[in-house]
Amino acid sequence: MVTKQQIETAVDAVVNASGNGLLVASKNLRNVQVMGNEVIIDVVSDSPVMHKKKTLEVALLKAIHARIDPKLQITVNMLVEAPAKADDQVIKGKAIDGIKHVIAIASGKGGVGKSTVTANMAIALRDMGFKVGILDADIYGPSMPIMFDVMTERPGGIEINGVRKMDPVIAYGIKIMSVGFFSGSNQAVVWRGPMASKALNQMLHESHWGDLDFLLLDLPPGTGDIHLSIVQSLPVTGAIVVSTPQAVALADARKGVAMFNMSAINVPVIGMVENMAYFTPEELPDNKYYLFGQEGVQRLAAQMKVDFLGEIPLVQGIREAGDVGRPAALQAEGPVKQAFVDMTVNMVSSLANRVTQLPETESVRITTMAGCSTRKLKV
Repeated sequence: MVTKQQIETAVDAVVNASGNGLLVASKNLRNVQVMGNEVIIDVVSDSPVMHKKKTLEVALLKAIHARIDPKLQITVNMLVEAPAKADDQVIKGKAIDGIKHVIAIASGKGGVGKSTVTANMAIALRDMGFKVGILDADIYGPSMPIMFDVMTERPGGIEINGVRKMDPVIAYGIKIMSVGFFSGSNQAVVWRGPMASKALNQMLHESHWGDLDFLLLDLPPGTGDIHLSIVQSLPVTGAIVVSTPQAVALADARKGVAMFNMSAINVPVIGMVENMAYFTPEELPDNKYYLFGQEGVQRLAAQMKVDFLGEIPLVQGIREAGDVGRPAALQAEGPVKQAFVDMTVNMVSSLANRVTQLPETESVRITTMAGCSTRKLKV
């Protein structure tokens, strides 16, 4: 006759879903019922990520079958407890050495220009004197290889302290990692969530990023498992949500902000960007036509008490620049470049206002474009 004590002893070496600590020692094995040949176990998963909960369940089954009886019928009820306090912080993964700020750039809806904003923000940050990297986290639709004209490039390899790592592709001084470097232009990436999350974590933690002031995460559209996995795999400084001003996009943008505010993610939204805000014909430079609605993102940002970082006009040149792999922010001057610069300066300012509330460890000097002031950012 199998006993409760035997079950507890059999699983005493099983680790928690997060990989931190042992299940029994952490008191996450909550209830064991034995009824003849049937065993029912209630366990608490300390990670809400689906594939980690599944890994824990498999480990329990293997341990009991191997140490007691392979014929036992086992049911595992997985529980995820709410935090004890509303303001509890979710446990984040390990920070990457050398990276000061990780900024997640997201959109609730696809096709609103999130990758375009990411690429041009990276260039604007570079021009301010920052060291910048981009992780193209849009597994199913990677854009950065095209936007930086590095479609034929491949990451190299480098040995750091005896550990072999990937060396990111560099374009215009920006370090870039993307699944697009590993798949052909005609090859579809058909991966389930766990595989996609694993690939992203490998690109994040097994790449030699070196010293970076900013690592921009170009997240896929929507709110899903990939977002949850990546923002929990390392501490994220803040998030930016991009949207067009139309009602259909704003509804999804609202969900994007709500996602980052969830207790399981808990990443501060440092601002919102309105893309395709208006159209100005070349022959009528003083006219603005609001094709998708006017100031929709500005109003939403105000409602959700999030900083508004700026508006990017609907300009053919921005699309053309991205298509040929030369981001529009590389232009010598002009209203398009200025729009991206203003947006980026506002992002840095919003970030500076946030981190001044934290203990000061060092100051990073921010030298903005000509005509702008020099500031201090505490990080």
